[in-house]
Amino acid sequence: MDAYRDQYAQLFGDDGQVVLLAISVDPADTLAAWAKDQDYPFTFLSDPGAVAGRAYGAYIERNGTYIDNRTLFVIRNGTIRHVMAPFREIDPTAYEELGAAIQRVREDP
Repeated sequence: MDAYRDQYAQLFGDDGQVVLLAISVDPADTLAAWAKDQDYPFTFLSDPGAVAGRAYGAYIERNGTYIDNRTLFVIRNGTIRHVMAPFREIDPTAYEELGAAIQRVREDP
């Protein structure tokens, strides 16, 4: 999440066309406190029970247990336009790929 924070303006811009929503199964109050403490400039959403995560393949089932698939979606006008799964958050080239995907989505009507 720190990489998103540190590259937020470069990746997402400040025009509000592209925003980052981080979704986690953690409780909303825990996420809000963490976001404030770390000075994250984006919104965290709580997905108790991984309902949304399972619906979009961000949580996958293995041996009866759901595990996080670190999936990143670029969405425009309610339509998923690009998926990175699993998102390689430690790999710097993943952010270059993300930036390019966001730019393509911005330019494509």
